[in-house]
Amino acid sequence: FVILDADRRVGDPWRGRWDSLRLFTPGRYSGLPGMPFPADPWHYPTRDEVADYLEAYAARFQLPVRGGVRVDGLTRKEERFLVSAGDRRFEADNVVVASGAYHHPRVPAFAADLDPALLQLHSTGYRRPSQLRDGGVLVVGAANSGAEIALEVSATHPTWVSGPHPGNEPARAGGRVDRLTTPALWFTFSKVLSVDNPLGRRLRPRLLTAAAPLARVRHRDLAAAGVQRVPRTVGVRDGLPVLEDGRVLEVANVVWCTGFRHDFGWIDLPVFDAGDQPRHDRGVVPEAPGLYFVGLFFLTSITSALLGGVGRDA
Repeated sequence: FVILDADRRVGDPWRGRWDSLRLFTPGRYSGLPGMPFPADPWHYPTRDEVADYLEAYAARFQLPVRGGVRVDGLTRKEERFLVSAGDRRFEADNVVVASGAYHHPRVPAFAADLDPALLQLHSTGYRRPSQLRDGGVLVVGAANSGAEIALEVSATHPTWVSGPHPGNEPARAGGRVDRLTTPALWFTFSKVLSVDNPLGRRLRPRLLTAAAPLARVRHRDLAAAGVQRVPRTVGVRDGLPVLEDGRVLEVANVVWCTGFRHDFGWIDLPVFDAGDQPRHDRGVVPEAPGLYFVGLFFLTSITSALLGGVGRDA
C-alpha cells in the first residue's frame, strides 16, 4: 500500500494553524492505535506537538508516505481504481479517502464587498495578533475557533465576536471537574452518539450541522477581556460589515471563523447524495466495492474526526 500526502512533511496541516492552537481532547484521548500520545494523559497538546506526533508515528511504523503528491482525480479503470496526481497515475484495487472533513475555508459571498483597506483572514490564515492592522477586530463565528481567537486578539485590539452563543461543555477543558467528566463524555460520544445506537442515529442529521459547544473559553472570559458579543454579520454597507440588527461596525480587521466546506469534486464516481456527501455505511461505500472513507465527522460517531476516535473507524 501507499499513502499519498499533498504536504511535503507529515503533520504540516497542523503546523499551518495559529500559534496558540491546542486540542480540545487531552493526550489520553489523542493517540492513534499502537502509539499513545507522548505526554501527560491530561495535557492538552499544542498544534506543534500534534504535528510532531504524527510525523513520529509515520516513522515508527515505517509507513510508506509519499509527500508532495496532491491527488486531483479518482475514477474507475475497468475493474480497478485510477488515481491521478498531476501527471502521475496509480492503479489500485482499494482506495481509502482520508482527506478529512474540512477542505476549503467557508466565507460568505458578501466578504468580497468589504473595503479592500480592511484586512480579512479566515481562521486558517490567522497565526497571531501581530498580523492584524491597528484598529478594531470583528471575529465572525462564535464557536471554539472564534472564541479562542477573539480572546487572544482582545489583548491588543478592540474586539467584537459575531454570532449566536453555541453553549458550553459541562466542564472547562483542563479543569479538575473536566478530568472527572471527560471519561463519561468520551464514552457517550463514542458509544451512545453513534450509528450503532438508536439515539445516535436519530440525532446524527442535527449534529452534522450543529456548532460544537465551547470547551475552554467561557462567556465571562470574553466579557472580562472586553470582547463585545454582537449578532450575526449579514452584509456590507459602504465597505463595512453590517450586523443582523442593522448596526455597522467600523473595524480594521475581519477574521472569518465560519468553518469549512467539503470538496469531493475530484472523485468522479456516482457515490454521492444530493448534498454531495458520500453514501457509505461506516465508511464502506456499497456502490463502489473497494472504496472507503475515514475521518469524516460522524462517520460512525462524534469521535470519528478526532485523533482518538479515527483509529476505531479505520
